[in-house]
Amino acid sequence: MHRRSVLAATAALGLLLAPGAGWAQDSVKIGLILPMTGQQASTGKQISAAVRLYQQEHGDTVAGKKVEVIVKDDGAVPDNTKRLAQELIVNDKVNVIAGFGVTPAALAAAPLATEAKVVEVVMAAGTSIITERSPYITRTSFTLPQSSVIIADWAAKNGIKKVVSIVSDYAPGADAEKSFSERFKAAGGEVTEALKVPLANPDFAPVSAACRRCQAGRDLRVRAVGPGRHLHEAIRRTRSRQGRHQADRPR
Repeated sequence: MHRRSVLAATAALGLLLAPGAGWAQDSVKIGLILPMTGQQASTGKQISAAVRLYQQEHGDTVAGKKVEVIVKDDGAVPDNTKRLAQELIVNDKVNVIAGFGVTPAALAAAPLATEAKVVEVVMAAGTSIITERSPYITRTSFTLPQSSVIIADWAAKNGIKKVVSIVSDYAPGADAEKSFSERFKAAGGEVTEALKVPLANPDFAPVSAACRRCQAGRDLRVRAVGPGRHLHEAIRRTRSRQGRHQADRPR
């Protein structure tokens, strides 16, 4: 789906699937639950900004109905997501709940969407199983296997034979690791180490050790799920230290 059509489609889904209320009201309410703070804040801010941009460029009316977007910050904490979804459905009478920056958040809201017969539009969370958890869930973004197998194909075609994979230790990380490894191994590659780092307080010390074990780092390739910026900073620091140590060796 073209990105410019997502908000309009979301509003249309609310009109079509909400139990009678969508057509009777003069407006369609969308509860946008996003991580506006915390480690996943960049995801929430980008989605929120995209919604605002769309409405600035195309207006806030779809099929003659005014679209009202109510943004709530769950900080990517599933308990917060569930509470906010309940408040939006019961108190604000939203026709659609949308957003969801991480898989646990999307899954936390699924039973509420089913019970209330309210559409849940997943805009970011990428684990494959999400859409199976409720008949009212649809996804406008991607799945992690879709992006993971692309990286595996690229690595194999560019002569990379050995890989160290690094993922966050929760469902999306496992999903990405599985799909990448299967595709890469099928192409003749080898995953020499499969590392997992905690989601809440990521420890990238194993990354540094993996870098040191690689011969001059030539075979190290990284797949990051979660706080990728901190991961790549750890790799850069390790590579920098390796470079200094090599420069200090007698020639």
